Amino acid sequence: MYLRPRSPLASKGALSSPSASPTKPFEGIENERSQPSSLYLSQSESDVLIDTRDDDHFSDDHEIINYNEFTNDNPFSDDHESVNYDADSEGNPFDDKYAIEDDDHSSSSDESDHDLAMVGPRNVAHAEESAEVEVLYANLDKLKTLTKKMQASLARLEANGRVVKEAIGPVHDNTQSSQTVIQNIDRVLAAIEKLQKPLEGKVREEKIIHAGPYNVGLQEYIASLQRTYQALANMSASNLRVNQEAVGDLKSLLAYGRSQLQAVFRSILNENVQPVEPLHYITKQLPFPALPEENAAKLRSIESSLSWSDSSDESTNRDSVSMRTYSTLRGPYITNSLHNLATASLSTARKKSPDENYRQNTNGIGTYATGMEQMLLAEYHNITTVFSQENWATAFKLTHYHPLAEFEKTLGDLNLHIKSNITTDCFLAYEIIDIITNLSFRLEDRTGGLKLALSLKPIRDTAKFSLVELLEEVRKRIQNMQVLPVDGAAIPLTTAIMTRLQIMILYPQPLASIMTALGDGNWLSASGTSSSSTSVPSVQSFDVGADGRQLLAHYINDTIETLLQSLDSKARILLKSKSILGVFLANNVAVVNRMIHSSDITSILSGSPSPPKWDIWRKKGNSAYLDSWKEACSALLDVQYTSRGARPPSGSQGMIDSAAIIKSLGGKEKDAIKEKFKTFNTIFEELSAKHKSLAMEREVRSQLSREVGAMIEPLYGRFWDRYHEIDKGKGKYVKYDKGGLSAQLAGLALV
Repeated sequence: MYLRPRSPLASKGALSSPSASPTKPFEGIENERSQPSSLYLSQSESDVLIDTRDDDHFSDDHEIINYNEFTNDNPFSDDHESVNYDADSEGNPFDDKYAIEDDDHSSSSDESDHDLAMVGPRNVAHAEESAEVEVLYANLDKLKTLTKKMQASLARLEANGRVVKEAIGPVHDNTQSSQTVIQNIDRVLAAIEKLQKPLEGKVREEKIIHAGPYNVGLQEYIASLQRTYQALANMSASNLRVNQEAVGDLKSLLAYGRSQLQAVFRSILNENVQPVEPLHYITKQLPFPALPEENAAKLRSIESSLSWSDSSDESTNRDSVSMRTYSTLRGPYITNSLHNLATASLSTARKKSPDENYRQNTNGIGTYATGMEQMLLAEYHNITTVFSQENWATAFKLTHYHPLAEFEKTLGDLNLHIKSNITTDCFLAYEIIDIITNLSFRLEDRTGGLKLALSLKPIRDTAKFSLVELLEEVRKRIQNMQVLPVDGAAIPLTTAIMTRLQIMILYPQPLASIMTALGDGNWLSASGTSSSSTSVPSVQSFDVGADGRQLLAHYINDTIETLLQSLDSKARILLKSKSILGVFLANNVAVVNRMIHSSDITSILSGSPSPPKWDIWRKKGNSAYLDSWKEACSALLDVQYTSRGARPPSGSQGMIDSAAIIKSLGGKEKDAIKEKFKTFNTIFEELSAKHKSLAMEREVRSQLSREVGAMIEPLYGRFWDRYHEIDKGKGKYVKYDKGGLSAQLAGLALV
């Protein structure tokens, strides 16, 4: 390769004229064709060297000549341009048009050069530029050729790569398969080791389990069972036939271990199952005894072990063995402890007198319920300590089954007693409903699983029936009466019924719930309770917006109405005198009114919008009694003839001259007036005596006396003013003056 420096010396005559033949600067290097050749391309600061010594793509017809030896300078320096020249090609840029001289010849010139000095620089510059263009074109062609060769090489390389890939792919797949097999073998070996480990520890676990928890310690015994269970699980998961015998042995060993733990569990519970006396804790307000903390911790450990071992046994029931054992021992413990309270509840229900009403809180059911509540809460605390949370409800349900069954039996016996004494002991049913309902709410709130609503159903039905039976009993008792007081006194039944109502209002909450379920007014007939308990209840029965106090007020009004209506019907049959009938009704109404205002019935009835019904019966009684005084009033009525002259003034219109009036009367008229005075005197004395002989309540006597005076006194005063001179003050006919009659009437209220 020949390097031509980019020097301005070329413009100083380095090139001959265009007509001159070009100098051949490469004649001295023809012998170097046999040497290995390389192609150098220099562009700017980049050199490309392609070694073609061994490349068969370069034919023998072309050889690349290295011209680096013609210069001592670096062929790849920035001051030189690399020229590739093919000795055999016809497109040599160094043709006869140009001659490139060495720098040593630039200083010499001849005469021809001197002659051409004027046009030389311009031609040289043109020639130099043309040469550079030719060189660039030549280099571009070379580059194109080189690019094609490189593309061909790349194509061959890709083809070779595909061949290699196709050859290596199966080998790679075989390698992966081999690795998977190796991994499987390793896993099998690991599984075999795991299978061997349980068998290796089987002898040790057998010694521990057969020794028993008391000899090796409870925790160590439980740990041994857990290891045995894990070994059994691993062997069962392998499902190998060779392990079946070992699996059977481990199952037998676990069953024996569970039986030992169950025995310990039962033994620990037996330490604290002696019955206690509930009254001691209730009266002194002490908490009921719970399981000791140490025993509770042991029981919790055993229960945990038994629970996971039970889960592996498909033959076990839904409830674990530990829960069944616990409930079997602790349930009777509660039942036996409460036995005395159950007995006391039945004994205190016995009556000394068949007509005696039940008095509030005299039965032992309240104490029984309190004792059961506290014992169940204490037991629930024990259960939360021993069992896991998901088993609390089940364990508590199993434990309180026996105590609750005994409690329901006691309630059933009390219900039979109430039914046989429904009119006097129905209040015990109300009390039981109140106590058990509140107890159920408290226990459900504390435990979340105990409901006593079903236990109350028989007593609730009895309580509903009692509302109807009480009204029916009033009717029957009055209908069966053969006689009534002849003096018009109030009968004891009225007091008994009102006393019953006074006791009834002591149970507003249970009565409100019962009456709401029964429906307003359904207590008036026996069909109301039968339909409510045996058929589908009506919408009215489920009126959640019903006011319990208002329903109770309605029942009280209905009871009083039934009482007075039945008394009136019976009195009209047995009492022939209207005055006695009126006093009888008035007296019973007075008793009713007095007992209402002397108790809390007033507050209940005050909320009722309807007027009290007994006030109507009071007016009826007063009217019946005053009818007997109408005869006396009729005797004070006279006949006046206006045709005989002006009517004399009377009352406040002026002074009445009794003598003048008497003087104007005829003989028969005077006799009639005398007879009227005599008749009035006789009737008044008889009615006054009868009034005094009748048995009247204080308020009744006062009320009737005022009404009699208001009816008699005005009539007698008028009659006396007109005719008192009939006997000229002798008192033979006119027995009472106005003051004397007023005194007699006032005396009617003093008896």
